[in-house]
Amino acid sequence: MSTNKDAFRDYLCLEKKYSPHTITAYCNDINSFESFNKIHFDQENIEQVNYGQIRNWIVSLVDDSVSNVSVNRKIASLKAFYKFLLKTKQIEVSPLLKHKALKIPKILQIPFSEKEMTAVLGQMQSTVGFEEVRNKLIIDLLYTTGVRRAELIHLKMENVDLSSNTIKVLGKRNKERILPVLPIISDQFSLYVKERTSLLSIVDKDYFFLTKKGLKLNESFVYRLINSYFSTVSEKVKKSPHILRHTFATHLLNNGADLNSVKELLGHSSLASTQIYTHNSLAELKTIYKDAHPRGKK
Repeated sequence: MSTNKDAFRDYLCLEKKYSPHTITAYCNDINSFESFNKIHFDQENIEQVNYGQIRNWIVSLVDDSVSNVSVNRKIASLKAFYKFLLKTKQIEVSPLLKHKALKIPKILQIPFSEKEMTAVLGQMQSTVGFEEVRNKLIIDLLYTTGVRRAELIHLKMENVDLSSNTIKVLGKRNKERILPVLPIISDQFSLYVKERTSLLSIVDKDYFFLTKKGLKLNESFVYRLINSYFSTVSEKVKKSPHILRHTFATHLLNNGADLNSVKELLGHSSLASTQIYTHNSLAELKTIYKDAHPRGKK
């Protein structure tokens, strides 16, 4: 079994080019099911399980209050493993062939309004010092490019081109994309680079965004930063870097950008992923339609 799991890990890394974080999550899910199967069915080899055994695991997870989202993710890991076993001719039929994912209620992510964005950025007009300059650039970059939090954290110095006002980011599955930087924030880039050189010590010199100790940022740092600044202007429950990504896409669509262009900027592999943002845009469109059409006026 361990040989197949090792081969599967190599497959995810070398062929699928998944991130180390994703690979670890997949393998943890498989190990979890393997342990469950050994305890409840006294069977170590999960290559030969039936759907009933997997169904028992699903029921157990639900009974333990694991959310449907998390259950579906764990089953997706198993599905990928059995798909690999099919590909390598280790099995003839996947035990998950007829499995249907658990239903998940749709939760609409509410983006920040243009007024909220103006309020936050307006508070940061007179930025002085490394940390303030960095924080403003982080918020502006997330809002004007729609980059993911991980893409921002892993942005390298060599991938910031101030001469052409572009940045190169490494997205999911190691897909690179080049994004334009608006002229309005190009000066902020130059100012940040100047402040960055004044740090007493730079440990992670290859990375563009750093802490005051010269270390690469981490995910919780960026989350706390966004939550802190937006808590002063917004009463929305969720205030995170991902909401800024939603805001970027929604504001572009609200102002006439076409869906394909937004898809490319976000780095989505299909339009289906981008279309979730049209729900927010539709709400804006309804308001404009009601206010503009003669029959909508009271």
